[in-house]
Amino acid sequence: MALLEVNNLNVRFQTPEGWVTAVNGISFALDKGQTLGIVGESGSGKSQAVLAMMGLLAINGEASGEVRFDGQDLLSMASANLNTIRGNRVAMIFQDPMTSLNPYLTVERQMTEVLEFHRGMSRQQARLRSIQALDAVKIPEASKRIGMYPHEFSGGMRQRVMIAMALLCEPDVLIADEPTTALDVTVQAQIIALMRDLQRDFGTAIIMITHDLGVVAGLCDQVMVLYGGRVMEQADADAIFYRPTHPYTVGLLGAVPRLDHGERALVAIPGAPPNMARLPAGCPFSERCTLVEPRCVSTRPNLSPVVGRPEVLRACHQSAVAVEAYARELSL
Repeated sequence: MALLEVNNLNVRFQTPEGWVTAVNGISFALDKGQTLGIVGESGSGKSQAVLAMMGLLAINGEASGEVRFDGQDLLSMASANLNTIRGNRVAMIFQDPMTSLNPYLTVERQMTEVLEFHRGMSRQQARLRSIQALDAVKIPEASKRIGMYPHEFSGGMRQRVMIAMALLCEPDVLIADEPTTALDVTVQAQIIALMRDLQRDFGTAIIMITHDLGVVAGLCDQVMVLYGGRVMEQADADAIFYRPTHPYTVGLLGAVPRLDHGERALVAIPGAPPNMARLPAGCPFSERCTLVEPRCVSTRPNLSPVVGRPEVLRACHQSAVAVEAYARELSL
C-alpha cells in the first residue's frame, strides 16, 4: 500500500456564478522517498489540490474523492484527528513565507509551538530542537537568529525557516507549494539541493507544486501536468522531458530556455488560460492547441495509457506519435 494515495480528487467552489470546479478527477500514489511534481500555469488547480488534501480550502470550497494517508482518509477525518496529522506527519511549505509566517511572533515562538503541540516538548527542549532544524537548513548563527522576527530575514532565509518548520516533526509527506517563487536562481538551486538532502536523510515523500520545469527536472521522480483543473499528462520525469505526448506539455517545454539547444527560439503558448467557470465542452486546452481538430472542441478526451507505453497517461485525441513528431519539429 502506498504511503499517500489520492483517488478521483475533485475540488469545487461556490461563487456568485454558481459552482466552479477547480480540480477534476486527480489520482496518484506516492511511496516513501518519492517526489511527485505537479506543474501547470497559474489557475490550473495545483495549489487547490494540495490545500484540499490538507483540509485547508476556503470556506466556500468543498472536496470529494479519497486522500488516503497511511490507510486513513483525510477528507472524511474529523478536524481534531486531522490536526494530529497535519503539521506532524504531513507538513506543508506555503507559497509566500512572508504572509505564512506571523509577523508579530519571533521565529522561535512559531517553531517551538509546533513541537509543544505535536510532541509534548517543554519550551527549552523545543527551542534546542528548533535551533537544530535551522542549522539543518543552513541558517547561519541559528542560535542567535532564532529570536528574530520574520521581517528581519531575507526572502531566501524566510523560505529556509518555512522548510525548517515543516521538517521539525520529521514528516512522512512534505508538500511544497512553489517553494522557490520570487527567489533568485542561486537561492533556488540551494533550496532544491537542501530538499534533496533532507529527503535523502529522512526518507520523506515530497509533493512539489511549481510552474518551473527546471525545479521539476532537478528533484522529481513522477510528474503530473495540470491544465484547467484536469490532468493532461502523467508519467515519470524522464518520459515527460524526453518523450512528451501531450501538446500542452510540449508547449511548456518549448517555453523553457535550454543551454544545450544553441539558438533555438522559445515557443510561447498562444492565448490565455481558460475561464474555470466556462470551460470548453471538449479538451480544456483545445482553444490554444496547435494540433487541435474538430473532435477536440466537442468531446473531452479521457485520461488513458499511451499505446505501447502503459506507464504514461495522457488526455488527448491526437496520437502520441503525432505529438512526439511535433516536439521534434520544435527541437525539444
